[in-house]
Amino acid sequence: MAMVDPFSLDQYLARRKLLTFITPKFYIYDTMGNLVAYVEQKAFRLKEEITIFGDEQKQQALLLIKARQIIDFSAAYDVTDARTGEKVGALRRKGWKSLLRDEWLLLDAADQPFGRLQEDSALLAVLRRFLSNLIPQTYQVEINGQPAGEIKQHFNPFVLKHTVDLRADPGRRLDRRLALAAVVLLQAIEGRQD
Repeated sequence: MAMVDPFSLDQYLARRKLLTFITPKFYIYDTMGNLVAYVEQKAFRLKEEITIFGDEQKQQALLLIKARQIIDFSAAYDVTDARTGEKVGALRRKGWKSLLRDEWLLLDAADQPFGRLQEDSALLAVLRRFLSNLIPQTYQVEINGQPAGEIKQHFNPFVLKHTVDLRADPGRRLDRRLALAAVVLLQAIEGRQD
């Protein structure tokens, strides 16, 4: 079976098993259920560093995600293509603003903002803070102020599951490498709040 290029897709399903506390594992699938990316997050790191692989055996590194600071309330994460060494861009969490409603800025390779991921509703966001994962999150993806898709969490008490739908971005203004890194960060960072 030919391996699917995860960066050619407009839709993904991302899953993280919640009962793997020591070494969280993330699986990214295409719409046909084929594994296209895999992450095994290392525990107890002061400075977050995540490698996204093309397979569960971790033979082909695809992307590297590295936090810029050890502890940073408005954390920024650089995304690099592991195959070429090219900086793809970065994601920066809006610290104080994210206390009530999660928001991430999408930055290009020169650290210029060009888009954002924002939790769907301020009211639902506040309710989520008190009811945990009983109300799943949905993030709206915007590029230059225009809708480009969404990342939607699905309620499941044992598996953190998100669907990514970027079909509203047919011109591919959002590099799919940055999109894949975004859903992994949402599962790794925001998933800790659940």
